[in-house]
Amino acid sequence: MQQGYYVGTNKEQLDLALIHEVLVSSYWAKGISKGAVKTSIDNSMCFAAFDLKQQQVAFARVVSDYSTVAYLADIFVLEEHRGKGLAKAMMHRIMAHPKLQNVRRFKLATKDAHELYRGFGFNQISDPKLYMER
Repeated sequence: MQQGYYVGTNKEQLDLALIHEVLVSSYWAKGISKGAVKTSIDNSMCFAAFDLKQQQVAFARVVSDYSTVAYLADIFVLEEHRGKGLAKAMMHRIMAHPKLQNVRRFKLATKDAHELYRGFGFNQISDPKLYMER
């Protein structure tokens, strides 16, 4: 990761307005309310990258029981900060987190970042017929 950034987990540092602004226009959370974003943050393990001015530039969250399942969601890097290794830095931090070391199944959904996640051991679902959604 390029110097000038750090990854943290302190929810008090999160910029809710920024996170909502990005998510509300994303393909995976289009139209989500600010209240829903806040509730999702309150009930998840959150990771964010900040510049040296402590401005948030990236975000990810994990929903988990810390034993059997974890779900990686809402990961983004602001466009002007892409290409600097921030997504990889957050993924390293997520995958190394002590509470997530014994999770049996770690899931995510992506339309366009398969190569990033493959680098952290994620693969396509072997039998998609097993999974359902509502």
